[in-house]
Amino acid sequence: MSNKNYENLGFLTRSVHTGNGVDKETGAIQKPLTLANSYELPYDPSEVNWSSADKNLYTRNGGTNQQYLQEKIASLEGGEDCVILASGVAALSGLFFAMLKSGDHVIFSSITYIAVYRLLNELFKNKFGVETTIVNTSDLEAVKKAIRPNTKLIHIESPGNPTLSISDIEEIAKIAHENNALLSVDNTFASPFNQRPIELGADFAVESLTKYINGHGDAMGGAIVGKKKYLDIVRAESQVNLGATISPFNAWLIMRGSVTLPLRMRQHNKNALEVAKFLKTVKGVSFVAYPGLEDHPNHDIAVKQMENGFGGVLSFGLKADHDTYNRVVSHLQLITSAVSLGHDESLIVFLGENDERQYLYPEEFHNGFFRLSVGIEDTEDIIADLKQALEKENLL
Repeated sequence: MSNKNYENLGFLTRSVHTGNGVDKETGAIQKPLTLANSYELPYDPSEVNWSSADKNLYTRNGGTNQQYLQEKIASLEGGEDCVILASGVAALSGLFFAMLKSGDHVIFSSITYIAVYRLLNELFKNKFGVETTIVNTSDLEAVKKAIRPNTKLIHIESPGNPTLSISDIEEIAKIAHENNALLSVDNTFASPFNQRPIELGADFAVESLTKYINGHGDAMGGAIVGKKKYLDIVRAESQVNLGATISPFNAWLIMRGSVTLPLRMRQHNKNALEVAKFLKTVKGVSFVAYPGLEDHPNHDIAVKQMENGFGGVLSFGLKADHDTYNRVVSHLQLITSAVSLGHDESLIVFLGENDERQYLYPEEFHNGFFRLSVGIEDTEDIIADLKQALEKENLL
């Protein structure tokens, strides 16, 4: 079957087939790992553009495994084109570097990944003279009020890390475009199985491929999806000249992991919802933040834009002091204390009271909380592990 026909097939089929195919040289039915960092030049290389990303030349400019993965991620996100870089942060910084210049204004969500906060609130503002405004993007009126004549980009994250806030992608896209601005959406917490920002009107979808799309906790990568006219700028300025190119091996690993994305996400979605419902019943739990719960303040928007489920991450607090949080983690036997998310295994991290962005979080988060990335283990085993750990601290 030709790759040209894949776009008309279902999400599961595209997860398996897009970017893959029979290797012409060997006949292998999987695209091989190509570890070369350099490719054969044409007969007369004198007219070669050494910074070109259009053809295989030098792997910093782009390589074959990267190209296979870019084709797949563009398809899964419903976008025209894709650039794959070395990490999710490389994708974010690469997008900002390519799209922004001194004097531009950026609006970004008050709930975002720490690297976004640092990039936009500190580095781009202080080093390059980019104006930035932090906004609660769950509030559409606040977004509208923050618009300036020089607003170039609105960047949001939905669900937001780590409070699971929800922003209305479709409505914010309208606000951006009415004001000649672009909208980028960090889609990492949702994954393209649950939510596709491009189809909701966003100009860019950004993914940390390290998380759900890879899904196995063994490779790092990041993706920017959008229109080719913008991504060609990203390739020229951020990939070739900043050099944050993904390694062929990591691209190959993520390509392999992405095949099972829809199957894994179904289990993540199911498990996280059941765990969130369980935690709501625990006397020692002070709050549970998960967009799949009906009492989430933006549950209706999540239902509207997250078509298959609400992801595998939730946050919750305890009616307990700092040390008790750490003791609860020490009692866990199945769930691992580690950063990151979207792994096959469940991961938990205690976020204490001294986070520099604490002032931006809802009040219930101010005394510390857990962020739990619910894995694909048996639901009953995850809940049993939480029960026994909470019970040892008389919180059950």
